[in-house]
Amino acid sequence: MTLPPLVPFVIASFLPGFCLAAACLFGGPWPGVAVLVITVVVFFLDKLPVRAGVTDATGHRLSEVLGLAHFVLLGLTVWTMGTDFPMRDKGLIVVAAGLFFGQVSNSNAHELIHRADRRAFRLGAACYSSILFGHHTSAHRLVHHIHAATEKDPATARRGEGFWAYLPRTWAGSFCAGLRAERQRHGGVAVPAPYLFYGIGAAASLSAALLLGGVPGLIGLILISLYAQAQLMLSDYVQHYGLMRKTLPDGRREPMGPAHSWNAPHWYSAAMMLNAPRHSAHHARPATAFPQLDLDADRMPMLPHSLPIMAVLALVPPLWRRVMDKRVDRWTGAGPQGELMPEPA
Repeated sequence: MTLPPLVPFVIASFLPGFCLAAACLFGGPWPGVAVLVITVVVFFLDKLPVRAGVTDATGHRLSEVLGLAHFVLLGLTVWTMGTDFPMRDKGLIVVAAGLFFGQVSNSNAHELIHRADRRAFRLGAACYSSILFGHHTSAHRLVHHIHAATEKDPATARRGEGFWAYLPRTWAGSFCAGLRAERQRHGGVAVPAPYLFYGIGAAASLSAALLLGGVPGLIGLILISLYAQAQLMLSDYVQHYGLMRKTLPDGRREPMGPAHSWNAPHWYSAAMMLNAPRHSAHHARPATAFPQLDLDADRMPMLPHSLPIMAVLALVPPLWRRVMDKRVDRWTGAGPQGELMPEPA
């Protein structure tokens, strides 16, 4: 079955947001539904034989609407924390919100910060700042896309490195590396303008949470932000685990190529995350719109399961290494274009 180009992206990205909004406004069964829609439903829909191809559409309007919806949904979830909803419902809403902001909204903010349009870029940076993770805007563009698959990139996980060791290293490392890069761009000033913006954005988000939901709203925002950040770092961990660029005879690193990122072909979770699982294509062409990213299983390392499932496996390091280390070893001999490499089992 083949769907019109943008329909899977619209359905998969807006459905969990709609359920999250219903959970915040109506309670009842909706908090549980909101969690199920972005977990169990995704798992089963990924099993359907749906083909997701490449299109010339940019999806810019969809991305901008999702960016604006981010603030509406964040405000709703924070406001709900200050209501008399049962604690069980509030807990489910925090989980659903963390999953939505970490998987859907994060992927969309990522799309926005790669746009040449300054308004779109600022919208993406504001989305990250609102969940207290603004520095990712600088670290991702100025550090990760330059040094990915090398030791200089805090977001690249080493072979054998467990997620729980990676988590604090990548958060602190990305913050500092992004700050250094911005200082270089802004003449060595101690607090460059982008980091000032991220700080103001985070302070504004915390203040708005306090106004909307009181102390419970403030706590809710912090919990949701931490969970969403963890989702983002899980994604980076999974997509860059163990795949390192070789050092050439002249001391330079080989070019970033298809063999240096993990990918997943599962149609629904990819649509929900705006094709973030087509990660090799994104690194090859960072400015390319998400509907235009392709997938080549012969040249790009493929994950054995969808990105959300692999993120769950990554939470158990021994199980993760058992599944992934042998696959990393199969790809360590691949060149930057993935040549002369057998297909992963």
